[in-house]
Amino acid sequence: MTKQTLPLTDELHAYVVAHGSVPDPIVTDLIEETRAALPEDAGMQIAPEQAGFMTLLARIVGARYAVEVGTFTGLSSIAIARGMVPDGRLVCCDISAEFTSTAQRYWARAGLDRQIELRLGPAADTLRALPAEEHIDFAFVDADKTGYPVYWAELVPRMRPGGVILVDNVLRAGRVLNPHDEDTKAIVHFNKEVLADDRVDSVMLPLADGLTLARKKWR
Repeated sequence: MTKQTLPLTDELHAYVVAHGSVPDPIVTDLIEETRAALPEDAGMQIAPEQAGFMTLLARIVGARYAVEVGTFTGLSSIAIARGMVPDGRLVCCDISAEFTSTAQRYWARAGLDRQIELRLGPAADTLRALPAEEHIDFAFVDADKTGYPVYWAELVPRMRPGGVILVDNVLRAGRVLNPHDEDTKAIVHFNKEVLADDRVDSVMLPLADGLTLARKKWR
């Protein structure tokens, strides 16, 4: 038996999705609409198995207050909100009114629109405006790669002990091994920062395009 994560063929990927949290009609429609309407940008949407993982993790954490940096058309926010407690609140940071208009339609369809608050504008400004105390249970970062260190710096102090941060695209389709573009170089630097951060315990998961899972340490 191999000790390495298996490479996923299309057939094996379908098997993984079918034996996890299978997308319901709302998620399926959102994925299909995003691919049809935004073919050049659809790759920014998280993978369906990622969505199932995030819902379960938010539920395990018992998330009441969550923050998302980078919402796109809303799949990740739906995944997070579905895992939160019934009176939980999710703050979504994004700069695109166009992309998030789709998200808002699907939040309403999923019955989550009262639970999710969209804040349009630079995410760094939105995060800095949040209360300084440790109050965030769950955070997800999937935005401009050069901004990751800033988002991390603003989020970690605001995470409650035991709170969880997920960061997407930390493998950059494998390009982290031989970085040439600025986004990948930024991710390589960021990954080193996370590894050296003694405020958290972290692990890098080979899920989709790489997902860092970090947990704020208890003092």
